[in-house]
Amino acid sequence: MTEKRVHLSKTEPAAYQALDAFSKTVSDICKANGISDRLKELVMMHCSQLNGCAYCTRVHLDRALAAGIDVDTLTQIPTWRESHVFDERERAALELAEAFTFIAEDGIPDDVYDRVGSVFTEKEYAALSWACVSINAFNRIVIAGRYPVPRRQEQ
Repeated sequence: MTEKRVHLSKTEPAAYQALDAFSKTVSDICKANGISDRLKELVMMHCSQLNGCAYCTRVHLDRALAAGIDVDTLTQIPTWRESHVFDERERAALELAEAFTFIAEDGIPDDVYDRVGSVFTEKEYAALSWACVSINAFNRIVIAGRYPVPRRQEQ
């Protein structure tokens, strides 16, 4: 197994900086369209978990905690369908996150689109969709480069 991988953000920083700027624009769009940091971070965590991106999961864990999401709720994300800790908007956002993450399998199925669209306005749906696009792009860069996630020091 190859240990050292091309670090895309260091090898072609202009492209990474453009993606980072895009991500900041998406955050602004989320805020402008009524998507709370809590809701956005649930989506970011779920996409990162589904993609198996340990680095982004770590980053968004810290952001989720800062957004006021408690540890119990965070541990329930992978089992959101069976859990009762998520409200209707959160459940819809998590379902949309799954559809975008696995878009190559079925696109955005009509039933998912209809269900999510009945919960969110067009602007909210668009904002969450862009958030999914953004984090899935970052997940792919980080996974391809095998960015390290070291054990945290005891605090």
